[in-house]
Amino acid sequence: MRALEGLRLLDLTHIVSGPYASMILADLGTETIKIEPPGHGEATRRLLANDPDNSWQGMGAYFLALNRNKKSVALDLKQAEGLALFYELVKTADIVLDNFSSGVTGRLKIDYPHLAAINPRIITCSISGFGNDGPDADRPAYDIVAQALGGTMSLTGEADGPPSRIGVPIGDQAAGMMAAIGILSAVLARAQTGQGQHVDIAMLDTQISLLTYMATMHFLSGQVPQRTGSAHFVHIPYDIFRCRDGYLILAVVTDQFWANLMAALPLRELDTEENRV
Repeated sequence: MRALEGLRLLDLTHIVSGPYASMILADLGTETIKIEPPGHGEATRRLLANDPDNSWQGMGAYFLALNRNKKSVALDLKQAEGLALFYELVKTADIVLDNFSSGVTGRLKIDYPHLAAINPRIITCSISGFGNDGPDADRPAYDIVAQALGGTMSLTGEADGPPSRIGVPIGDQAAGMMAAIGILSAVLARAQTGQGQHVDIAMLDTQISLLTYMATMHFLSGQVPQRTGSAHFVHIPYDIFRCRDGYLILAVVTDQFWANLMAALPLRELDTEENRV
């Protein structure tokens, strides 16, 4: 038995951040029902779907990667019939997850106040660029926007190059992971109180949380951390090195690692206290 078996999640999400969150929860056992618009379904179903090397049964790799272990139903929530059917699903659901722009759920009458009136135990979670309220709530955001404003791009890339986007959509995926954590916390809280709640996840907030000691160092010193490529700003050698037959990664973070490296090269004569800085 998986940890979350017995919980039903209604998944209103699209693209990456929300599907990543619901995928995590589906892997843990939730019955996840993906609510898609009639016709072509969620937008990423069609992405790469015509590429035979990157599709399967009419679904592209993009969609397949983020939507395993999910059921699917087509509902038009802008129509009275579709909304009524969705409300019926809410009666037996535990979680409703969306990543619409701020304000959309309210206009569609599927926000927490509307759904809690139907099912007081419901847990809702919204993922957006800047949260459900505040001065930037209405601004849209994609992964690269969150990475840029959140500071991770300024730390990524070579020292003499421009800020770079991280190779995976960490702006989306970090928000998805935080959403999963928030939902799990709400499930535990509900077990104690019997009441659901709303979880508000902002992509910008989650990116800033990833800065950890980089942010702390900035607040302590006033200095802006700089890009160092793959190198570490404290440990040496800690980098990628080009060799005749490929690349070598070294991550020497203790004196013992240094001694082991010098013995392996072999360069034991460099294993001195002076070099163990």
